[in-house]
Amino acid sequence: MRRLHILILLILVMPTSAVAQEEGAGVAKIKEQELEEVREKISDLKKSMDKSARDRDRLTQDLQKAEVAIAEKRLRLKDLEQERAYSGRRLQELDAAIAERESELAVESDHLSAQVRSAYMSGSQEKIKLLLNQRDPAQLGRMMAYYRYFNDYRSDNITVVTQRIRELAALQSEVAAEEARLADLARIRGAELEKLASAQQERQTLLAALKDRMAAEGREIERLAAQEKDLARLIAELTSILSDYPITSEEPFSEHRGRLTWPVAGTLLRDFGQPRVGGQLKWNGVVLAAPRGREVRSVYHGRVAFSDWLAGMGLLVIVDHGEGYMTLYGYNETILKNAGDWVAPGDVIATVGDSGGQTEAGLYFEIRQGTQPLNPRRWVTRRPGD
Repeated sequence: MRRLHILILLILVMPTSAVAQEEGAGVAKIKEQELEEVREKISDLKKSMDKSARDRDRLTQDLQKAEVAIAEKRLRLKDLEQERAYSGRRLQELDAAIAERESELAVESDHLSAQVRSAYMSGSQEKIKLLLNQRDPAQLGRMMAYYRYFNDYRSDNITVVTQRIRELAALQSEVAAEEARLADLARIRGAELEKLASAQQERQTLLAALKDRMAAEGREIERLAAQEKDLARLIAELTSILSDYPITSEEPFSEHRGRLTWPVAGTLLRDFGQPRVGGQLKWNGVVLAAPRGREVRSVYHGRVAFSDWLAGMGLLVIVDHGEGYMTLYGYNETILKNAGDWVAPGDVIATVGDSGGQTEAGLYFEIRQGTQPLNPRRWVTRRPGD
């Protein structure tokens, strides 16, 4: 009866467990599908904005292509540097292993040499002499056992020495392969550096042409106003797209006013509300001067809503924190997160650059609630590392 009860319980539990697993898999599939839908909507939005910018300004489109190409090459170079570093560490490990094997081989070879020398001194009739020179049967038995152990030990020594030689040969082959890989990486890196230099030169040419045209036509304020309008449209459209996928958090973003950490260590170059060209426009965020390539970190939990190039902002990352709050990180050299990725405070999302046609490296940082820009210095008070 007890076995029958257990069997009945198993029959009752198993379907429930299977259903739960199927439901869990279904939820995961739905979330992935939702994420893909969000990415498609954002991608369609980006294409629409690119078309508007292209119709308005062909030089800006060319600048986008050049700066995106530069970012891709810098990421490729970063990957190559990581591969080279790994390969270098591997070579060091192999060199250490070879040194260890050579030391072991030297010890084993010395032992084997001593045994061979002893056998040679005893002559080729070593075992027969031992038999003839012993009259005591008990003593003879002990000597034969010793002789057998000695020969076994000698055989083991030979096996060990042979194994050490094989291991050394394998390690040396691996070293040769790793050195060839390093040489190949160096060649690829050299080619990538040439491409990067070419792309940077193209960017400089485009920037000079853009500057000359703006000066000739006196349209700098008009261009900045159009870019600000594009950004406002992007924020509004993203808010609409993401409204169906709200972010919930135990500690809402609004409760962290005055307690956030700056996304990068830098010097304040442009302040919120400071007049821009001609005084007709104002800065909606801050610009922090920082070395090119320095890591840019998310200030709080959220989901990446946008990670792409935008006129005036260059390579831009926008993080949605819920409650309508978003943080913007512009002018980046490279972007390290994709739309839909979740981030936590301190996660690296980009690196400092001068994209968007900037003349010096820095980070543009902005906080918005809906389409309303907020003063970042009232929200962010902590320095990185505090």
